[in-house]
Amino acid sequence: MSIKKGRKKQGFEGQKLIVLPQKLDAGFLKKDPITRQLYITDIGYYPKAQQHYVDRPHGISQHIIIYCVEGQGWVSINKKKMDISPGNFIVIPANAPHKYGVNDEDPWTIYWVHFKGEISSFLVNLITGNSQNYIPYLSYNENRIKLFEEICINLEDGYSIENLRYANMMFQYFLSTLMYEEKYNRVEHAQPDDPIANTIELMKQKLDHNITLNEFANHSHLSVSHFSTIFRQRTGFSPIEYFNQLKIQDACQQLAFTQKPIKQIAYELAFHDQYYFSRIFSRFMSISPKEYRKKTTHKINA
Repeated sequence: MSIKKGRKKQGFEGQKLIVLPQKLDAGFLKKDPITRQLYITDIGYYPKAQQHYVDRPHGISQHIIIYCVEGQGWVSINKKKMDISPGNFIVIPANAPHKYGVNDEDPWTIYWVHFKGEISSFLVNLITGNSQNYIPYLSYNENRIKLFEEICINLEDGYSIENLRYANMMFQYFLSTLMYEEKYNRVEHAQPDDPIANTIELMKQKLDHNITLNEFANHSHLSVSHFSTIFRQRTGFSPIEYFNQLKIQDACQQLAFTQKPIKQIAYELAFHDQYYFSRIFSRFMSISPKEYRKKTTHKINA
């Protein structure tokens, strides 16, 4: 992989480059209750970016994401060099010394964005924490590209309050598609090699059953301790607590949209003691089933 003389930071046929005015960064974007959480400072698209090269020995104040859809390139962060191929997106944290460039024999096509905001560092940590090094892999998704392009189109329409809020709210959604790739490209059925997704699918199908932790673990072909550990890591909850949450979610819909007695709803969800059901419901929803029905019925009729 070689970098030829005449390297350049930008200037590629068909490129798109939007740099928001500094006064917006220091003013509205930083102060508005919506945009101050997360906002774009620069965004662009470089197709077939021959001789593309950037060297920032002291980093910059924004976080950077580069998403490669074609060709090859490389990125060095804190003197650690990584090759970039189609499907990779690279996250460069703010203030990290870095440089990057293209493989001129197969120049990359990249979508890129610089961003800041109160939650930006937290989001960057989420992204890098779920990947090896700084370079998660994404399957190509045309809808994700359209979302990126729509952000650009709205910013090209000018910097009205409405455009800035809308574009940056879309950017939050765009970032969520990077962090939660499996959910964004969700398929109807769980993958056979994913024990947690399979277990959740089983839970959804068996809301009218009582299933023990041992049975969930056996279904996943894992030990109880290992299954419980990875389930909590993925969801933030124990398997039984998650199962009960799904049951209460179903109960909420039945309370709101049917006239079934509470005792019947509880029984159909395998709570054979109505008072125990009410305690579990109240623990999750901070309101009793009877109060919930009264409250939601009022909303529906309003």
